[in-house]
Amino acid sequence: MNVIDYLRQHIRTVPDWPSPGVQFRDITPLLQNPRVFRVLIDQFVHRYMAPDLRPDVVAGIDARGFILGAVIAYELNIGFVPIRKKGKLPFDTVSEEYELEYGSATVEIHTDAVRPGDCVLLIDDLIATGGTMMAGKRLLEKLGASVIEGAAIVDLPELGGSMLLRDAGLPLFTLVDFAGH
Repeated sequence: MNVIDYLRQHIRTVPDWPSPGVQFRDITPLLQNPRVFRVLIDQFVHRYMAPDLRPDVVAGIDARGFILGAVIAYELNIGFVPIRKKGKLPFDTVSEEYELEYGSATVEIHTDAVRPGDCVLLIDDLIATGGTMMAGKRLLEKLGASVIEGAAIVDLPELGGSMLLRDAGLPLFTLVDFAGH
């Protein structure tokens, strides 16, 4: 069995959650088993050890992006910065609003989280519509950083997020694609 299939078999599908018709892709089984978690993290770490993809810092999106991003940053011996939901960071912030299916949301980052010219890896657990990752990209760019790649465990391509992000010039690295949502 290849690594991608190994990881796929540890992603739980929860039907009709959070609403009827949705197939929720739950990554928590990937995190619960230490061997599976190590295989998962190694996929990212080995990719970003390459000199042409090596970031200066990892930015993780609230909240599952924190789990992945912090461990990857630690393994790469670089810093980690959180991109949080509005009102959760205690220092001066910049914010970016983005659209949800019904309404909008806002994410924030500390104004001193990255420096102009920093190369940043932006990570989350899953790409659905792409709104959160796009907002994270814009936040980092407001601070003068360059997002070298967006990364996630799961891509739900039928929801259009990965295409939206690529069309906006963000290279993406995902491990497992699931048809449908």
